[in-house]
Order: sequence, then C-alpha cells, then structure tokens
Amino acid sequence: MKIIDYITCFIVSVCAAAVSAEDWPQFRGPNSSGVSTSKVTLPTQFNSSDNVKWSANLGDGIGSPVVANGKVFVASMIDDDHVGLHAFDAASGKEIWAQQWHTPNLIPVHKTNSQCATTPAADDDRVYFYFSTLGLIALDASTGKQQWKHDIPTPFFVFRWGPAMSPTLYKDKVIFLQDDDLNPSIVALHRETGEVAWRDDRSDQAVNYSHPVISKTDSGDEIIVAGTGMLIGYNPDTGERKWHARVLLRNIKTTPVVENGIVYISVQSGGIANQWLASADRAETGDSNGKLSKDEMHAIVPSGRVPDAFFKKTFDRGDLNKDGYLEGEELDIAFLHPDNFAGARFDAKEAADEYVMAVRSGGIGDVTESHLLWKHPTKYTDHIVSPLVSNGRMLLIKGGGIRTVFDTKKGKSLGRQTRIQNTCEYFASPIVGDGKIYIAGENGVVVVLEDSNEYKVLAKNDMGDSILATPAIADGSLFIRTRSKLICVGK
Repeated sequence: MKIIDYITCFIVSVCAAAVSAEDWPQFRGPNSSGVSTSKVTLPTQFNSSDNVKWSANLGDGIGSPVVANGKVFVASMIDDDHVGLHAFDAASGKEIWAQQWHTPNLIPVHKTNSQCATTPAADDDRVYFYFSTLGLIALDASTGKQQWKHDIPTPFFVFRWGPAMSPTLYKDKVIFLQDDDLNPSIVALHRETGEVAWRDDRSDQAVNYSHPVISKTDSGDEIIVAGTGMLIGYNPDTGERKWHARVLLRNIKTTPVVENGIVYISVQSGGIANQWLASADRAETGDSNGKLSKDEMHAIVPSGRVPDAFFKKTFDRGDLNKDGYLEGEELDIAFLHPDNFAGARFDAKEAADEYVMAVRSGGIGDVTESHLLWKHPTKYTDHIVSPLVSNGRMLLIKGGGIRTVFDTKKGKSLGRQTRIQNTCEYFASPIVGDGKIYIAGENGVVVVLEDSNEYKVLAKNDMGDSILATPAIADGSLFIRTRSKLICVGK
C-alpha cells in the first residue's frame, strides 16, 4: 500500500511539473500566439520592485526574452560595436553564460528601433540567435559554445527601418524569414547541424516583419507566412508553396495567429509608392512635380545612397518610357513585383488600408475565393502590434492604447472601442495567461486586463523603464525586457 501511495504521489508530482513547466521558446511563445495554456497562477500587481523575483541589467535592446528548460535567453547591445546574448537561470536570475560578438559599422536604424531588435529561439539543447551582420548562430544552451553558423545576407532597408527578424522553431528545423529590400527569402535549417533543408526565394515580396506560424490541417502541417499581397502556405518538409490567398497589403509587420486551422490576421499598410513620392516631394531636392527621380531617392534615403541593385529591381523596371522619372502607374510597376501586383497604391486616397480577417489554411493553388472566411475594414488595427486570439475573441491594441475586440467566428465587433488606462505608443504585442491579458506600453506601464468580453482593468504596473519588447510567460512568472533590464515578476 505504501509503495502504491508513493507511486501515485510520484505520478501526480510529475504530471504537475509537466503542466507548470511550459516553455516560451520564441517570439510570443508557442507558435508565436502570445498564449500561455499553463494553469499556474500568474502575477497581477507588480512594479519595478514589488513582486520582483530578480532583475538583471542589460544593454539596449527591444528583442523579447525566451524561456526553455529553466533558462531565459535575451540579447542586448554591449556597446555600439558589440552585441551579446545572455543566459540566465529562470528561477534565480543567476547568469549562466554570456557571449558577445564584434559588430562594427552598423547601419543606423529608425529611432524607435534598436540594433538589437530580434528575439532568439531556444529548445532544451540549443539557442538560435540572429543578428544582421552575423547571420544565424546556434549555441549550446548550457554552455554558450557556438555549434554552427549560417551566413545570411546583411539586410538592406531603404527607409532605415532596420532588422527585426527572429527565428522560428518547427520540429527538427529552425525557420528564418527575411523580407528586406534586396534579398527576401525564407530558409529552413536542420537544428542539429545548421544544414539547409530548403529555401524559397521571395523576390516577389517587399519589406515585411511578420513571423512564420504553423497550422495543422487534415493534409498535414503547414508553415504560414503573411507577406506582400499574399498569405502563403508552405510545405514544411520541402519549402514548396502549397497555396496562397491574395488578401493582404504591401508591407506586413504583424504576425498572424493560428487556431484550429484558421489564420487570424490584423494588418495596417499603405503603399510604398505613395511613401516614396510623398518623401521625395518633401525632400530638399524634391520639386513636388508628382514624379520620382533617382536623385530624389538618394536624397530621401537616410544612408544617403541607394544601392544599384535596388535601382535595378525597382526603378529600372518601372521607368517604362526611360525618361528618368517614375510617375503614375510606373510607381507601382517599380515597387510591386509583376507576379504579385498587390495593393496598387499610387493613386490611393487614403494613407493606409486596415483590415481584420480570417483565412482557412490548407488547399492547393490560389485559395483567395474559397478560403477567405471573413474580412472587415476597421480603423483600429496597428501596423506593428500583433493580434491576440483567446476564448473566441480577437483582441487588437492600436497605438495610443485603443482596445478593440472581435468575435472570431464572423469578425463582428464585440462592444465599443475602449482606450485603456495608459495612453502611449505600443510596440509590444499583448499576451495572455491565467485569464489575464498583459499589455506593455512604451512608457513602461504594463496594464493587466481580464480575459473577457468586458473591459475590466485588474492592475496598472509601472516598471520604471520603456518597454518595446513583448514579455514572456513561463513557470508562473512574467519576464519583462525593458530597454535596460530583464525583470522576472512572480510570487
């Protein structure tokens, strides 16, 4: 009887440990959804000192922390010429190891971005880290020793938005998507060796910052990528494009959420042609003649010089009459791929389009008509903050702190828009766990809402430092990356 009791207790304790030890292995956690399914109680009220289990000083960065096998991994700029990756014990905050790399001559990025804007991905054995001038590196999770390195072309962004791409995990592969202005592609590498499993040239894409997500369908798993003009479903074993839905806009920065084979998307995007033309007309060399020249393009680009390779793939293609100017439809021909003429915008009356939508995954070929479940225009999407799907609701947070909730079945708005009690800019995406939604503002305040149809504020927590990174949830704790610290909050 005692043996049986012992075995029973052992089984119960193991099961409890399995439930509580949920990892947060990549950007926005499991499948980049922002959802923690752990039943462990999460903190509600906290600040920079109250209910803080531990904190660690870091260099600048806005990439999120990730948690795997009891370790927290986060990146930071050590100084202007060095980037670092840190591993901490999740329970105690003790630094297990830190690695740094020399990264001189970095191209300046947008003021709201950081040179260190990407989020690592981690499993029990390795942590996978991307940096713009280093490529993708795999390190031993326990020691920090480099295991392999895969070179990736340094991304180029004509408007100096800067890199913010992060690796994604799928079975024995690590997936990396980079949609920049020169060499857009997606690649799958074997986690153990770094060898290329497959690659897809995405030259029909413009700049996007969306992360790949996984959908399970009756015909097998799919890697779903939101990009210029199209939502694409990839075969995860071969990299073949299985299907596409022409439902999107020009530049996609938000990451979709997949639930039960349905892809939920919130996007806000304008046309790059409008942006070029408007910027040129404001530039010192611009003459407000409704035309765009190469000299004007050079003048607007913050780096001061547009590479010839970019002109070749854009300007030279669009200049149909070879007069040295782009105007009218030539602008769209230049900045939109001929096979993906999505979001033609040179004559658009509005600065941007904004939609929420749901697309059924699966299928073959063009599924635009057959798989689009619903799509609604709205003024309340954000171009950076990704949606949160939980309990049949799709939550949006727009810059300034405007909260909107939609029903996932039909996309109908549930109640009126509400400005949450923290008016500021938002770059971190909302996350949910233990019935609580955490929304981190740039001003360092984390608002906690009840996960329900109603707008109910549970707490407002001031962390004392700006937050642009999406927090992580693991083992009953909240891991918050501010511009200068990593803070573990919990009881």
